[in-house]
Amino acid sequence: MMGAYCGARYVEEQLQSIIGQTRAPDAVLVFDDASSDETYEVVSAFDRAAGNARGIDICAVRNPINLGVVGNFSLGLWRAGGELIALADQDDRWHADKLARQMELFEARPDLLLVHSNAQLVDADGRQLGATLFDALGLRPGEVDAIHAGNGFEVLVRRSVATGATIMLRRELVEDALPVGDGWLHDEWLALIASAIGQIDVIEDCLIDYRQHGRNVVGMRVRTWRDKWADFRMDRSEQFGREVDRLGLLDERLATFGKRVATWKLELLRERVRHLQRRLAIGKLPHWKRLPGIWCEWRSGRYGRYGTGFRSALRDLLRRG
Repeated sequence: MMGAYCGARYVEEQLQSIIGQTRAPDAVLVFDDASSDETYEVVSAFDRAAGNARGIDICAVRNPINLGVVGNFSLGLWRAGGELIALADQDDRWHADKLARQMELFEARPDLLLVHSNAQLVDADGRQLGATLFDALGLRPGEVDAIHAGNGFEVLVRRSVATGATIMLRRELVEDALPVGDGWLHDEWLALIASAIGQIDVIEDCLIDYRQHGRNVVGMRVRTWRDKWADFRMDRSEQFGREVDRLGLLDERLATFGKRVATWKLELLRERVRHLQRRLAIGKLPHWKRLPGIWCEWRSGRYGRYGTGFRSALRDLLRRG
C-alpha cells in the first residue's frame, strides 16, 4: 500500500520495483492525497500498461481533499485487504527480494505483527550516499539484539527506529492500532502498538533504496559534529513537553488492551514519562543548580534507559532553558 502526494517524478520507478519483486504482490493500492501534479494520472497509466501485463491489480484512489500523510496512510490501511500489508513511499525503490524476505519471516513466525528493515540512503537521482538508514539513526547493535530477542518495546518506547517505508504488518494490527494518536506519525505508532501487544522484528539488511531529495516528509541523513553540538545546546522544553503529551495518549490506548499488554511495559512507559518530566524541571533551573537533579537521574540509570547516557546528562547541563 502506497501513500502518494505530488510524486509524479518518482512514482513510476517505485511501481516498477514493486511489481518486479521475486515474490510478486497480490495487489498494489496507491492512495493519492489530492496531488496538484500528475501523480494520479501516472499511476493510472502504469496500471493499464505494466499492471495488466504482469497480472497484478494496481488500484489508484484519489482523495477529494488532502488528508495529510497520517490521514492518507490510515485510510489506505483501513481499505487494504490481504493478511499482510507492506507500506511504500512514492519516491523510493524496492530491492527485488524485499517482499520475499519479509514474507518468509512472517510465515516462519506466526506471532509477528510487524517487521521493518534497514535501507540504503540514495540521492534524488538514485546514487548511493554512502550510508544506511540505521547509520543515520545511530541504531546500536544492542538495540537490534533487543528487538530480535522480543524486547522491541524497550527500544521503541525510548525512540522511533521503524521507518514506514520499510514496514510490513499483519492486517489484524490495523484493527488494534488505528486511529493513530494525535501528534504521532503512523509508522512509529504502529510499531509501538505492535510491540506492546505482540512481537516485532527487524531485518538488518537494506531492502529498499530510501531516496533523499529535500522534499521528504521525514528525511534522513547522518548528523555532523556541528549538528550534534547544536543539538546539545538546543532548548528541549517544548520537545519534552510534546513527548510527555504523546506518551500520555499512548498510555491511554494501551490501557484499553487490558491484559494483552504486560504490566512491565506500562511501567516502562510511565517511568519514561517521569524521566522526561524531571528533565523538564531540570532545564528550568540555572545551570549551576542542575547538578543534583542530573545526578539523581544518572544514579537511577534512567539516562541510560531512556536517553543516550552521559550525552543526555551533559546535554541537560549545557542546554538553554
